[in-house]
Parts: sequence; structure tokens; C-alpha cells
Amino acid sequence: MSISENVRYYLDKLAAGNCFGEKVTLVAATKTRTPQEINEAIAAGISDIGENKVQEFCGKYDLVQGGRRHFIGHLQTNKVRYLIGKTDLIQSLDRDELAGELAKRSVRAGIVTDVLIEVNIGSELTKSGYSLADAFAAYERARATQGLRVRGFMAMLPLSDDRALLGGLADEMRALYERAKAQDENICHLSMGMSGDWELCLAHGANMIRLGTALFGAREYPAAHNA
Repeated sequence: MSISENVRYYLDKLAAGNCFGEKVTLVAATKTRTPQEINEAIAAGISDIGENKVQEFCGKYDLVQGGRRHFIGHLQTNKVRYLIGKTDLIQSLDRDELAGELAKRSVRAGIVTDVLIEVNIGSELTKSGYSLADAFAAYERARATQGLRVRGFMAMLPLSDDRALLGGLADEMRALYERAKAQDENICHLSMGMSGDWELCLAHGANMIRLGTALFGAREYPAAHNA
């Protein structure tokens, strides 16, 4: 199917919401995708797009027509300056050092930056993010920091065929989200679920998913591309 057909297919699938009947936001993960491909997805109904790398984010920024801009990849502190004022949501606040840099530059620019607290829910050595045990305290610190507005949490489930394990981890993320939401009206996003596990995540309470290959097809990396 074409990109437009894929977008319409998934938007139809998501129309019923998650297991709580909440509206689900579909974020198109646009790593390696051309502005033309992204614009086709937006024309077909995509409202939110997410980039993984700062260089790609900046390179495509003026060429993409509309859409709320998310940054969903690991963010180095020395590249924060390129994103301030250009993002609608930074989903990957994964450490206090980054929170400090985002806050400092946001205050300097006279803006408030919306963020999600990234949680390493599978305790994987290859992934960044706060541990589940530390995530609520990290949220409280960020919430109290001038220049930042916490909008929720983000996680990537580990690769596993054990659906009970994955469902349990997703439930822990939902519980964390509910705990924060109960005391903070700004909390509205639980970003969890990608092309391989989005259905499971919706069944356990995610209300934002990030789809790349499901919308655009398999990625083709240039030979010199630094993945």
C-alpha cells in the first residue's frame, strides 16, 4: 500500500481509542524519510511527526508542511540549542543533565518546553531512560523546574515474545502515568508502542504510539548513514 493508504488504515484502526476509550495520538516516526514522504503522510491525516536525530530534524524543518513536531531520539546536551522553540514535544527526557540544559535554554528563550519523561521500563543496558524506581522522582524534579512542562511519560518495551512480560511492563507504565496524572492536570501522554507492539500497548493503556515502518515501509539506509 502507499503511504497515504497506510496512514488511513492506521488512523481507522485507532479511531476507537485505547482500552480506556482515550483518544490515541499517532506519531509518524520519520527517521530517514524524505520531506516528500512526510508531507504525503500529513496530507493523508497525520498530525504529529517525530524525528530521532537533531540533524535530520533541522534539515527537514522548513520543508515539512505542518504537523506537530516531536523529538523522539536520544538527545545530546550540546545539541539542545538547535531544538529550543522548534519542538512541540520532546519525548526523550532521560536524565537530569538534559533537563537542566533544556530548562536553561528554554528560560533564556522565554518559552516553556513540553517534555515526556523517558523510562527504561525493561532495564536494558542498551537503552537510555530513568529506571521505573526513579521515574516518579525524576518527574517531580522536572515538574518543579522553570522552563519545563512535563506532559507524561515515554517508554520502549523490550523485544520479547513473552506477551505476559510485556503486558506487565506496560501496566507498570500505565500505573506510573496514572499516579502523576492524579495530581497534575498537565499529564496527558503515555507514549508507548511502535510498529511491532502498538496493539499490545494500546490494550494496556498507551494513548500515543510511534509508527515508522508501518506507515512508510522498510527503511533504506544510505551506505554512510550513521544509524
